Amino acid sequence: MYTIGQVSKMFNLPISTLRYYDKEGFFPNIERKGNIRYFGDSEIEAIHIIECLKESGLEIKDIKQFFKWVTDGPSSYPDRKRLFEKRKKAVLSEIKHLERTLAMLEYKCWYYDKAIADGNEDGINAMLPNNLPKGIQELYNKAHE
Repeated sequence: MYTIGQVSKMFNLPISTLRYYDKEGFFPNIERKGNIRYFGDSEIEAIHIIECLKESGLEIKDIKQFFKWVTDGPSSYPDRKRLFEKRKKAVLSEIKHLERTLAMLEYKCWYYDKAIADGNEDGINAMLPNNLPKGIQELYNKAHE
């Protein structure tokens, strides 16, 4: 069992966020002694899921729906799976976008290293768009997909 302060440090979340999650009903079986909340394994797992879904772009109202489905039992398995499939698709799309962004940043770092070394951009411009060094060409192509 963990106190709210320990869980706050564990997840790097403000205590107010954990209280909010509790108020929203995400911890229906949390143990209380007086005014002190004690987080067990099920609450810790719930926080992992909440934070994962938040990071995937899901809003709190939709996370609440997921937790409602959990309490609905096995009949909601297809709904829960669809939710995770949808979030997975969104995350994969974001990863693809970030990979293009990273390729552009890496290409531009090379670009300016070369421009600095050459004292101008003439040599680079002569190679564009299809005669760049192999690895750099791959970055350029990915950045321009």
